[in-house]
Amino acid sequence: MNHKEYFKLDFIKEQVAKDSDFETMAQIFSLLADSNRLKIFWLLCHSKECVVSIAQIMYMTTPAVSHHLKLLKDAELIEGYRDEKEVFYTVSNKPENQALHSIIEKLMSMNCPDFDSRHEKINENSEYLEDQVEKIKKIHDYLTENLSKRIKIDELARKFAINATTLKTVFKDVYGTSLAAHIKEHRMEKAASLLVQSQLSIKEIADKVGYESQSKFSAVFKDFYNMSPNDYKKKH
Repeated sequence: MNHKEYFKLDFIKEQVAKDSDFETMAQIFSLLADSNRLKIFWLLCHSKECVVSIAQIMYMTTPAVSHHLKLLKDAELIEGYRDEKEVFYTVSNKPENQALHSIIEKLMSMNCPDFDSRHEKINENSEYLEDQVEKIKKIHDYLTENLSKRIKIDELARKFAINATTLKTVFKDVYGTSLAAHIKEHRMEKAASLLVQSQLSIKEIADKVGYESQSKFSAVFKDFYNMSPNDYKKKH
């Protein structure tokens, strides 16, 4: 055995003797041996989510998700922070956790032929999960189909199983403006169309686009088009 081989053997013996280090690593691998827990860890490497959102994405109950989150948090693999009334979770910004994420994705790419291409596409197009973006599009369609109704954010969050803060944030990133401003634009466009193409009264049009008060509707319309509904109708 030459000098280099002796040196290598001494290094291996020295490292193997570090029982506590290997025990820590074994505990981490044991923790991620549960496939659902591994999925949650990977999910939180890419997105910040609350318990309700994770449960919806994973098709799990919230108590089951909370159990996995507690174990991951106790192992310092993830961390939680409060935003308004909700607690959000994400992977802790530690070098070892980032390395663990890289290892998981490397193994995924080796075992799942289409993983790399789909993963790159998602990262290029959006920082959010595809599920969230699709959900926001459904919310948008639901609101534009129900412009006569005043639907609160909390109602949408419950109906579509998404956190209210996430809903507002992702909506703005997808459509370039806040939910309220975007829907107001749709209301005004529909109102303008009805003024020109129908014989409905101003009050009836106000009702059609979600305004109980004709005066409130007229004020918003004038602010949007720089003329009153009656003047708009006459002009067109």
